[in-house]
Amino acid sequence: MKVLILTATLLLPQMSHSDTRITIYSGNHQGHLDQNQLQNINNINGFSMIKQTRNATFQKGVFSLSFDDVAEHIDPTTVTFDVPDNPDSVAVMDQNFQFDLVSTDKLLQKYLDENITVFHSQGNKHLETQGMLLSTEGGLTLRTHDNKVTTVKNWDQIDFPELPGGLLTKPTLVWLLNSDIKGQQKIALTYQTKGMTWWTDYNITLDDSQDNCRLNLSSWVTIVNKSGAPYDQAGLKLVAGDVNRSQPRNNRGMVRNNMAHVADSQFSEDSLFEYHMYHLPRKVDLPNNSTKQIQLLQNTNNINCESKLVYNGSQQSNIRYHNPITEPTHLHNNHTKVDAFLSFKNATDNHLGIPLPAGRVRVNILDKKDNSLEFIGEDSIDHTATNKTINLKLGNSFDVSGIRKQTDFKLYKNSLKEQFEVTIDNQKNQHQQVEIIEPLYRWSQWQITEHNEEYSQVNSSTIKFSIDVPAGEKRTVTYTVMYEWPNNK
Repeated sequence: MKVLILTATLLLPQMSHSDTRITIYSGNHQGHLDQNQLQNINNINGFSMIKQTRNATFQKGVFSLSFDDVAEHIDPTTVTFDVPDNPDSVAVMDQNFQFDLVSTDKLLQKYLDENITVFHSQGNKHLETQGMLLSTEGGLTLRTHDNKVTTVKNWDQIDFPELPGGLLTKPTLVWLLNSDIKGQQKIALTYQTKGMTWWTDYNITLDDSQDNCRLNLSSWVTIVNKSGAPYDQAGLKLVAGDVNRSQPRNNRGMVRNNMAHVADSQFSEDSLFEYHMYHLPRKVDLPNNSTKQIQLLQNTNNINCESKLVYNGSQQSNIRYHNPITEPTHLHNNHTKVDAFLSFKNATDNHLGIPLPAGRVRVNILDKKDNSLEFIGEDSIDHTATNKTINLKLGNSFDVSGIRKQTDFKLYKNSLKEQFEVTIDNQKNQHQQVEIIEPLYRWSQWQITEHNEEYSQVNSSTIKFSIDVPAGEKRTVTYTVMYEWPNNK
């Protein structure tokens, strides 16, 4: 193993150990980043605010002060420097972010025409060669003290007298200050850095029977630190929400502390402007190039839920109207799979009632025959406010299927009429509730003129039928819709 040894370093006046607080902003990851993705910092879509206070030795007049614990991926334009006890006594004349870090090649280039000591092997012999470094091409070429020139192609260790000026072991901020005070002063430093993010993983244990759906919920926060700096015993806050940033481009509220399901060692939740902030009451270590898991919520049990089957034969959603669609065979082929969903309300009367950050949700079901957990599906959720319903798509039903068929189509001058027949086939040994979703995608002005089952309007472009299909039987829904549009369409 090759070793570099520096026998001396040249440093500017520095600061004592700091108190660090970190606020990490979510990149809205709805699922984890694997180790390969984490190797590229551009995949880490969040960022963080680093706030540090520490004592530093000030001199009167103009002097330089360095801070060598900053993140490698700092945005220097976001740095704020303050002397809170004497804010008007110190002026920042300029600021430099120095990131030309030590490496073998840089050290060797800096030591051209300078003396170094090289330890190397020749057969079974361990040799030590001292001399002036003349070249690094094809190995190390040195002029020894007896004025001979020798080349070392393979070396084990090099001793350098000192760290050359301009090279650093850590990314460093250096300020040129003009001070009216001297001695120990407390400074406060704040900056943004990329390379940090967080996301949430939720685990559900489902206890599902025909007439009773209950679930237990646990959750873990994963924190990634690839910022280029370690943080020891740092205060930690996590912010969930879509925070706008101009480079790169990636709700107002009352502060409260009502996260009833949080233990003392876990996160509490507050509102922060239009976002939500989760605060950990204890301090944590966040080593560089690491991931850490912390429990977000105390396990929450007996949450009421609903297990339901949904059939959308057209597979349309989020309809955007531009012009009437008059092609008779548009979406003529239908999707036969019936989707299995699990839903529950994020409300206080359902043992929840807290803003839930975006993340991946894994669902396991309890097999009561042997009390084992079996995985039945996963989905992701966006940031979910209190009193909103969470809908998780777990997969497709094996025993229930659907067929959607157009049975009539008539096109007129400024209108059209279309009729559909939707059949649900239930091959389970028990009756099954199924929701039939029908997006009305041809035009925004529509009217249901005939229907054999009651329906409800989900939104401006969608209706829904809820039917009960007996075991081993089929049930058919029919409806007719009339679309109308102005002459200029």
